Order: sequence, then structure tokens, then C-alpha cells
Amino acid sequence: MSVRKSSAVCTVFLIFAVSLFSESFSFKGDKLETVLAKGKERTILTGNVQIVSDENLISADKVELYGKDFTFVQCSGNVDVKNEKRGIHLISENLFYNRKEKVVRVQGKAVMEDKKNEIVAKGGFLEDWENDEITIIQIGVRILKKDLVCRSEFARYIRKDNRLELSGMPVVFYKGDEYRASKIFIDLDSNKIKLVGEIKGKIISENE
Repeated sequence: MSVRKSSAVCTVFLIFAVSLFSESFSFKGDKLETVLAKGKERTILTGNVQIVSDENLISADKVELYGKDFTFVQCSGNVDVKNEKRGIHLISENLFYNRKEKVVRVQGKAVMEDKKNEIVAKGGFLEDWENDEITIIQIGVRILKKDLVCRSEFARYIRKDNRLELSGMPVVFYKGDEYRASKIFIDLDSNKIKLVGEIKGKIISENE
């Protein structure tokens, strides 16, 4: 069984209901559909949807909320996530968010900007663990920073240490120099690059 009501009435009710939980959490949209069947409870919002959860502001064309206390958030269409405290801005077409574990997972093209560390990361799969400050990026990985361009099939970004680990045919371009290896480790504060296994490089001298 499903229930449809106007967005204005439903938004007021749902914001009130969720505010009873310990975590601050609210949402709104142009249209709402709620499934009331026991064990299958879920809420679907479409059109100009906004989700406010702790420090995250999530916008999307469609959002599905389900699980106990709406723990799970599934977003699709023009997904935009902002976390001002962490300085993170993420855009994608599809996104899953576990509010309890504070884990964001994107399958499909994703672009994440870390404003605090001045890094842009792109890939076909992204998983961000907010509490651990670790981001995993896979499939066609591109990581950009001033004077630094990284490519690989797998990247592990340890944000609290501002450190990057690359594998899967990684290549790094830094100020015109080129570095290749089985694995590449980068200290993003000092731009120190460590190469491990099957090392290749090309250095461009100032004269060149």
C-alpha cells in the first residue's frame, strides 16, 4: 500500500518525525510516496530533493529512504553532496549513503573536490568513509592537484595524513616529470613520491 500527499504537508510531518531521533536529519521534495507495508517501509522523494543529515547537504532528482530510522539513502539524478566542515564537494549520477556508518558509495562516474587539500579526484567507483577520513577510488582514476596529475585503476586517499596510494598501472606527472611503477605513494604536503616495483621515469631538465 502506498500513500501520496502534497509535498508541503508531508515535508512538515517527516521533518518532525525524524527530529525525534538523536541525529539531526530532515528532507524535502516536490513529490513524496511512502510504502507502509511492515518490513518494507520506505519513502521516495522526487523533484528538487534535499537531504540534510549531520554535516551533509544532499541534492538529487530522486531519493529513496529506507531501513530503521531511514538509515539508508539512495540518490539518483544530478546528485550533489556538500560537507562544509570537511570541505568536500561530490557530484555523481547515483549515490548510496549509510547515515549510521557515515559511508558514501558511488558506482558510476564520480567527481570529488577536497577544497581543504586542493585536490580533485575522479573515477568510476568511489567509497568515502567519513569517520576514518579515507576515500577509495577505482576505475579510470584521475587525481589532480597543482603541478600534479595522477592516473591509476585504484587509489587510496588517506585524507587525515594527506597521503595518496596508487596501484593498477599508476602514472604520476609532476612539473613535467613522469613516474611509473607497480605502486606509487605520494605525500601531498611535501610532494614526496615513492615508487615500488617495475620503476620507470622520465625527468625533464630545466634546459629542455
